[in-house]
Amino acid sequence: MTESNTDIEISRRRLLGTVGAAGAAGLALGAAGGAFGQSAFAGSGSGSASGAAGSLSSLGATQVAFHGDHQAGITTPLQSKGHLVAFDLAAGAGRTEAAALLRRWSETARRLMAGETAPTDDTGVALDAGPSSLTVTFGFGHSFFERTGLTARRPAALDPLPDFSSDNLDAQRSNGDLWVQIGANDGLVAFHALRALQKDAGQAARVRWQMNGFNRSPGATAAPMTARNLMGQIDGTGNPKPSEPDFDKRIFVPAAGPGPAEHAWMAGGSYAVVRRIRMLLDAWDAQPLARQEQVIGRTKATGAPLTGGGETTEMALDKIGVDGKPVIAANAHARISAPEQNGGAAMLRRPFSFHDGIGPDGAPDAGLLFVCWQADPLRGFVPVQRKLDRGDALSAFIRHESSGLYAVPAGPRTGEYVGQRLLEG
Repeated sequence: MTESNTDIEISRRRLLGTVGAAGAAGLALGAAGGAFGQSAFAGSGSGSASGAAGSLSSLGATQVAFHGDHQAGITTPLQSKGHLVAFDLAAGAGRTEAAALLRRWSETARRLMAGETAPTDDTGVALDAGPSSLTVTFGFGHSFFERTGLTARRPAALDPLPDFSSDNLDAQRSNGDLWVQIGANDGLVAFHALRALQKDAGQAARVRWQMNGFNRSPGATAAPMTARNLMGQIDGTGNPKPSEPDFDKRIFVPAAGPGPAEHAWMAGGSYAVVRRIRMLLDAWDAQPLARQEQVIGRTKATGAPLTGGGETTEMALDKIGVDGKPVIAANAHARISAPEQNGGAAMLRRPFSFHDGIGPDGAPDAGLLFVCWQADPLRGFVPVQRKLDRGDALSAFIRHESSGLYAVPAGPRTGEYVGQRLLEG
């Protein structure tokens, strides 16, 4: 993300200055994404601990709106720190308790995303920091609807994902009644939000699983660029762009879509598929560069297709090499996952990398916290993953270890909490 070098002066209670807006690779998503870059913010917890005027760089000052057409954290540019956490409602908790919890969570998220302190019992972890592009995103799992007596309002798109032959899933780290995604460009700000939301859960819900991730920090490269994953590959080149005319149709549920009226509460929402994908990095790193590039179908240095050009050049899938074989192999990951090879199926990939230490086998427990967004997973993730499952060359170097699918409702209007149209509709 391109950042301004201009500093802003901010007191704890009043805005005194502004910074330049984030650049084109930053937060140029506006209301269409429900999450936009603001060059300035004000809030009771966003200055120094003493309350005196402080100075924040644009990185710390950048704020993402809580209210909007869509929830924050979907079209928001990747942040450098992330937490994914799933909760199960406590025994005996139902619709009333879930609504009260979402009210608490929404107020906490609204305040923290504005750079303010938590509404109750703030830990003080982030007192010195601005919002740092904090986003908090909430979703509902398949089981949430039974727990709250709302099965008639559960959309068909939330039906469990099919089994894939490459899956090696840990049930204890999959699914969950409620899902929360936290992202920020400061580790303490992200942890502060995680801690506040866990405390807000109280007796209403318990943590089912939690995963922590990271990305490259904004400004770490000479110019904005597509992120790399832990295999060293540029990852996300084929993402649909908000500037494309069919972007909203692919990513967000239409206001007047198919299905019964009971499912209309999802209008403006999206579906998140979440997968913990372990990368077998020792085996991958042992491959020669040429082999790695053949597996992916792109060059490692620039992300350009093996058929030539730059990162964004379209793949010439029909190009034949001097050996009489396709330059981009039939089982290359980029070929198999390309929208044109999957009937136009598209999803917005917004992952975090993870590294959870060294496993018992001496190999790094590391990989990708894969998060993808789409208007309908049956037309987005599922057909692409089915095809990858049948013959992706990358499958030998990865392992899908957990999975979840969540209905993420639209952004709340001012005065609303997330999910209110479902829980009170």
